[in-house]
Amino acid sequence: MNDLDKASIRRAMRACRRALGPEAQRAASRALARRLDSLRLFGPGRRAAFYLANDGEIDPGLAMRRAAQAGTCCLVPVVPSPGRRRLRFAPVYESTRFRPNRFGIDEPVVSPRSLMWAIELDVIFVPLVAFDATGNRLGMGGGFYDTTLAARNSCRHFRRPRVIGLAHDGQRVDGIAVEPWDIPLDRIVTDREIYEFGRIPS
Repeated sequence: MNDLDKASIRRAMRACRRALGPEAQRAASRALARRLDSLRLFGPGRRAAFYLANDGEIDPGLAMRRAAQAGTCCLVPVVPSPGRRRLRFAPVYESTRFRPNRFGIDEPVVSPRSLMWAIELDVIFVPLVAFDATGNRLGMGGGFYDTTLAARNSCRHFRRPRVIGLAHDGQRVDGIAVEPWDIPLDRIVTDREIYEFGRIPS
């Protein structure tokens, strides 16, 4: 699959998810929250990174609120300055203020001292543009998550954080070519299914 093919898939899948109306998006968010609840990932002492939905992405906001109610420390990514790609993650509370980053996506206004690295988290939920049944993902192309989680490709039994992709089930495609820098997902959770890939150590 060349860059032109990937660009074509990105355009089609972004248009598909943006075409979902508000009620369909709310229903998908509720279904996603139920499936994430069933995985029993949340509780006191746990740290989970979510994201603020944008561009028609499936919205994990309800799941994040439930996780916080269960005692989980919930975080969202903070985009680094231009020229850098390694994400850090900011904790989110009811009192947290937000402002748009350079991509126009809201980010928490917090002290840099409160930011955490990926290795400090238990699970990271990653937004997807497209995915296939074997766990390959297509993102927006910025490389932020791949850079942030690059250590997973050099450690076979990487245990922390778990990386779970989130998407509308309609974003599934027949196949996505894998690049050497692509980070494999442990699971993908959609509004309809939980896809397991046997990558989570027992």
